[in-house]
Amino acid sequence: MVVFSADVSRVGRSEKERLDATFEEMWHAQLKYIDSEWLENCSRHLVKEDMLNAGLAFPTGVSLNHVAAHYTPNAGDDTVLQYGDVCKVDFGVHVNGRIIDSAFTVHFDPKYDRLVEAVKDATNTGIKEAGIDVRLCDVGEAIEEVMTSYEVELNGKTYQVKPIRNLNGHSIGPYRIHSGKTVPIVKGGEAVKMEENEVFAIETFGSTGKGYVHEDLECSHYIKDYYAEHIPLRLARSKQLLHTISKNFGTLGFCRRWLDRLGETKYLMALKDLCDKGAVGAYPPLCDVKGCYTAQWEHTILLRPTCKEVVSRGPDY
Repeated sequence: MVVFSADVSRVGRSEKERLDATFEEMWHAQLKYIDSEWLENCSRHLVKEDMLNAGLAFPTGVSLNHVAAHYTPNAGDDTVLQYGDVCKVDFGVHVNGRIIDSAFTVHFDPKYDRLVEAVKDATNTGIKEAGIDVRLCDVGEAIEEVMTSYEVELNGKTYQVKPIRNLNGHSIGPYRIHSGKTVPIVKGGEAVKMEENEVFAIETFGSTGKGYVHEDLECSHYIKDYYAEHIPLRLARSKQLLHTISKNFGTLGFCRRWLDRLGETKYLMALKDLCDKGAVGAYPPLCDVKGCYTAQWEHTILLRPTCKEVVSRGPDY
């Protein structure tokens, strides 16, 4: 089980073994919302969830195959995890708005080993390159060089692993998963420098497809706009839903399942109105071409004055 913070990493050996055993069984179960909620409930337990003081930073992503990011099941989704699937597990927690963002890729068929090794190696390369006064474009160039050095053979055809060029890492701020700076995973990015005490999510995505994603499928991920309270709303239901979102999630990510969990019903029209007005942002699944496979690996780093700390690193991750 991935451990996120100094306090959480002190989970007892027996509890960790119990969670690990349950975790292993879960992967062979259906990926319905109950299983995604199992993952989320583990995180809630480990960080001692307390409204906006501590809890989940965004919905747990379980994107499959050509879907690279931003997929989590909505209620009624009957998707089943298969032996031949490649599943990106992207999740994060926060304490007082201080977010840790992390991701890894789960696969069962060894033919995908090289694809997953590529993103893991690329992410670790990005972490090594990162530091105070380092240019973001230099981090991206190093990541691309490593990732494209990998090849994967699938069904008799060899593919060079391509970085997904329109996905990237990002700086993280209090209660803001994306706080302004982007960490590219290809060369040619901005020459903006990393600065002391900044927090960055170093994440890479590799693909056997085009290496470019587009929005597709039903949306499940949402984030309230930082300035949403100043946007005029006419519908009473929209105002009520925005109040619920602000109270429970603030400017952190959320999904429909979490609204269901709070007892909200018949909210889709109000949610659409909030999105149309710009009070809430909708983030649909990001997909490469159908039939390809994508992988992801991610860690969060803190650039301290005298060291670089990988705050999401644990003994098994």
